[in-house]
Formats: sequence, C-alpha cells, structure tokens
Amino acid sequence: MSPARLERIESAIRAVVEFTEAFNRHDAEGMGRLLSEDCIFEDASLGSEGASLRGKASTTGMLRELFEDRPTVSLGVEEVFGQGSRCVLRWKRGWIEANGSEGRLRGVDIFKVRNGLIYEVLSYIKGCEGHGQGYSPGDKTCHRQR
Repeated sequence: MSPARLERIESAIRAVVEFTEAFNRHDAEGMGRLLSEDCIFEDASLGSEGASLRGKASTTGMLRELFEDRPTVSLGVEEVFGQGSRCVLRWKRGWIEANGSEGRLRGVDIFKVRNGLIYEVLSYIKGCEGHGQGYSPGDKTCHRQR
C-alpha cells in the first residue's frame, strides 16, 4: 500500500473519531467543523426510508436539536475501520428517558471523507420493529429515537 493511500485512510479514520468525540461532548459546532459545506447526512431516524439533510448548517442544526432532546445521549464505538476515503463506524447509542428508563440503539455509519472533511454520512440503525426504533428495557417497548 502506498504511503499516500495509507494517509488517506488514516485521515478518514481520524475525522470520524474526532466527530464521535465531539458527539459525546454534545458539541454540534465541533462536529460541524469536521463537515464539508456541501455534506450529505442521511439518518434512518429521520424517516422510515432515511431522510437526507444537505449542508453543514442543516446537519449541525439537527445535531443541536438531538442534544437538546436527549441531554444524556452518548455513543460507544464498537469498531471503526477505513478503506480509501470511506470509513465505517459500528456504534451503540444510549440515553436515559424522562421516566428514568434506559434507551439504546445499535447501528452503523458509513462515512465518506474528502479533503480531510466528512462529506457523506449514511446511517443505519438496528432496532426493534422498524427503522429508527430504540428499545427501553424498563418498559419493554419500542419507540422513536427523536
């Protein structure tokens, strides 16, 4: 593998790790600094088919809302690996509901990094009974993440 190709893979992984660390700090602006102006953010929780947000401002705004709605949300990394400008992140997301029960999701994000910035995020959620569902063991029910 050429040094240039190895650097591209390492750059993509670094951007994704920094993005995840900013998520866990609830730092939407910090996450936005890692996004390209013309980024595409497709999140399964935004609709059953996965809705797309376009642009840094829209994506940062959605992240700000997520952190306001879920002040305890955190993302645990299960695995991260890269191939060229692509990076895959397997994760567990957890939060505490208003009633004190625990919510959790598992999923995979596929990133495309261009010029050191995240250009594309394709998010897939593994849940109970459909896209974008989370599980709260306290009440044994599925519910929308947002």
